[in-house]
Amino acid sequence: MGKDWQVHAVPSIVANETPAPQTIVIRGRSVLALVIAPQWPLDTWLAALDAQTERSANLFEQRPVVVNLGAAPQGERGPAAALEALVALSARGIKVIGVEGIDPLLMGQTRWSRLPVIPPGRETIREEAPREEGAGMAPVASAPAAPVASLLIERPVRSGQSIVFDQGDIIVIGAVSSGAEVVAGGSIHVYGPLRGRAIAGLTVGAAARIFCRKLEAEMVAVDGRYRTAEHWGPDLHGRAVQVRRDKDVLRISVLD
Repeated sequence: MGKDWQVHAVPSIVANETPAPQTIVIRGRSVLALVIAPQWPLDTWLAALDAQTERSANLFEQRPVVVNLGAAPQGERGPAAALEALVALSARGIKVIGVEGIDPLLMGQTRWSRLPVIPPGRETIREEAPREEGAGMAPVASAPAAPVASLLIERPVRSGQSIVFDQGDIIVIGAVSSGAEVVAGGSIHVYGPLRGRAIAGLTVGAAARIFCRKLEAEMVAVDGRYRTAEHWGPDLHGRAVQVRRDKDVLRISVLD
């Protein structure tokens, strides 16, 4: 009779050998997100949003969105109303990455509890450039202001590219293709057709402007106010224009 042998797997052990530690890489990265602020009554605002996205189907396509819920009704109805807005936006395929304008405690025990609540913006303190040796310490009232920084792009901005420069102006020698995006802290100058998106004024606000040789853009925005192609019509399409914010209105005027 043969014997039944029971075989046990024995792990291989190498003396004095320890597993190499895993390296975890953490990097900081700034991500440009669109901010939308629902208004109440919500149904009316959603109808306006649907009409806008129907005219500009790719307005929110593949773009992270922060939702400002500061206008939600107050009192007991507030949390439920805010969550209704988030549900409605999610159902429309809008990629919400965070919220603001709401107490983080109100997000607890909901399906949105893991969504980050972005705190109010902090005051930014910018360090001055070092003074030249021998320069006086007191500022001279009549001294001219330091020039605004600018980024020069000496090539077309291709579809799918996003140029972000929040320290000043962006100057593009060439075209901004459809599906491309240019975002500036100051003004934007495009010496060619502007077919993609141009967003100006992230830092300087309403003082920023957008200039282009040929307006064929998907969207232009200055300091939070935007207009899309269907809003300016054939009289401005294809023309050299400037875009500026006038109080709460975004105005586009012909240059030639």
